[in-house]
Amino acid sequence: MKPSVLILCTGNSCRSHMAEGILRAAAGELIEVHSAGSKPAGYVHPKAIQVLQEIGIDISAHTSKHMNAFLEQSITTVITVCGNADQACPMYPGQVNRHHWGFDDPAHATGTEDEILAQFRRVRDEIRLVFGAYATGLREGKSLP
Repeated sequence: MKPSVLILCTGNSCRSHMAEGILRAAAGELIEVHSAGSKPAGYVHPKAIQVLQEIGIDISAHTSKHMNAFLEQSITTVITVCGNADQACPMYPGQVNRHHWGFDDPAHATGTEDEILAQFRRVRDEIRLVFGAYATGLREGKSLP
């Protein structure tokens, strides 16, 4: 059984889903990747789906889930991607590691359609950089799942 990584955010609509998709694409053969929220929005933001499709990652089948849905599962690592989730995060059975890597919430972006999409792309690229490095560390055995 592969170690499980749970990525948490408040709404589980943007950042956590982008991180889940990116990490699964980068290291899915090594780990199980999930995402959830402390106050799930009930949907995955269409622009998050769009900007991940631009880099060849399909998260269109993802659903917004509550973090308590994972309390009965063995979670090796919890990664929070927003401050509110970090503060609300419970301990999970088997949890060994906890990381907090905060990112701006692109769902709060304002402006024209192009300006809003630019914010989603910027956050996607930041998440891709951080979670790509994490996946490289896993692959090289330099970090624990």
